[in-house]
Amino acid sequence: MPYIIQKETLFQRIRRIFRQSVNGEEQDFTTGNIDRAIVLLAIPMILEMAMESLFAVVDAFFVAKISVEAVATVGLTESVLTLVYSIAIGLSAAATAMVARRIGEGDRQAAAKAGAQVILIAVALSTLIAIPGYFFAEDILRIMAHDTSVSETGYRFTQLLLTANLPILLLWMLNGIFRGAGDAATAMRALWLANIVNIVLCPLFIFGWGPVPAMGVLGSGIATTIGRSTGVVYQLWHLFEVGRVIRLRWAMLRPKWDVIGTLLKIASGSTGQYLIASASWIFMISILGQISKEVTAGYTIAIRLVVFAILPSWGMANAAATLVGQNLGAGQPDRAEQSAWRAGMFNMIFMAFVGLFYVIFAPTLIRIFTTDPEAVHAGSLALRIMAGGYVFYGWGMVLSQAINGAGDTRTPTILNFIFFWLVETPLAALLALYCGWGQTGVYWSIVIAESGMAVAAMWMFKKGKWKTTKV
Repeated sequence: MPYIIQKETLFQRIRRIFRQSVNGEEQDFTTGNIDRAIVLLAIPMILEMAMESLFAVVDAFFVAKISVEAVATVGLTESVLTLVYSIAIGLSAAATAMVARRIGEGDRQAAAKAGAQVILIAVALSTLIAIPGYFFAEDILRIMAHDTSVSETGYRFTQLLLTANLPILLLWMLNGIFRGAGDAATAMRALWLANIVNIVLCPLFIFGWGPVPAMGVLGSGIATTIGRSTGVVYQLWHLFEVGRVIRLRWAMLRPKWDVIGTLLKIASGSTGQYLIASASWIFMISILGQISKEVTAGYTIAIRLVVFAILPSWGMANAAATLVGQNLGAGQPDRAEQSAWRAGMFNMIFMAFVGLFYVIFAPTLIRIFTTDPEAVHAGSLALRIMAGGYVFYGWGMVLSQAINGAGDTRTPTILNFIFFWLVETPLAALLALYCGWGQTGVYWSIVIAESGMAVAAMWMFKKGKWKTTKV
């Protein structure tokens, strides 16, 4: 009796690919179907970024039950930690670019050595941040907070996070190594583990239970630090002991100044991109703050919804960066380019649907967070106008990250500076404050600048200079 081969259904195929991506089965992303490679990388990267955002949500939820001063302390400390996050994101992008290139070349030993230098850089930078953070935490908080009660009651939280900043740096930077190696599943699991520990310990340390005393906002910092440290231990175990894609050796932790120099050169551009964008968003808030607190509240809610939608898009963009780096290393620049264009198309389709959803249901979504009529109107207006540029955003973020993945972080940095600071900020001030457009002027300036930057990124990517970047 002949065997009957049953054809795999669409649902079975989707389930199989999802299982492969989450399980982190080793794949060669320089051959085979490009669409499948994008999906295998993007799914765990999307889940990884969702877990990173969960840290802030969990902390805010529990800390809000303590006091207004506690919430202010967390908010102000997070703004100070922007510098730490910027460095971590920049070096993470550098690690991804260099490791991906070495993996594409088939030189896993060189990829491992690059990963080891990332750890050395993290330890050195952490020390430079920790020393002033420990001694001047209260002074930093006092300068930023007008209310002295905030600095008096919360400085130990700030002191802890600035001093124990190494887990923050390593969690981002080591995940950059995993992403470059194509092992996005391990990066995802590290953040899942870190979040589970944080969720369990946060209420325990904040409010106390049994022999554990209530530590208030400091307890939140301790829980977060332990959670992130747990994730880092898991990462290091995979890098030094398991080594599924690349495996580090303790002997590799000797400074290789040429590799360190290249990593810092790439990282400087990525760090600059994040700082430029962050400073621009702060400027937008300051303009809206001159209109009314309700407008500011509505815009803040709208931005949270925008960020929520962008999380999956960044997963797609990070997948494109890995594919570009590995395929350039394998000597396949055309496949690298095709991978980025395909990822950009998928992202554009996703963002178009999200944009349409936001345009239709904006008021309903804003009312989940606030019932103030003016805030609902402002948030709905912001969401609808900004959603109009989602199709461009989808292309722009993928192609910018793809250029970063090639090791060319200078080009996206220049684009960020031009469109955030030479277009968006002056245009927002002009339209909102001098032309009488009010909040509408701010929202349109964001759409114009972001869309323009996306078109410029497409043009620069099409020129192909990134293909010759040396990493």
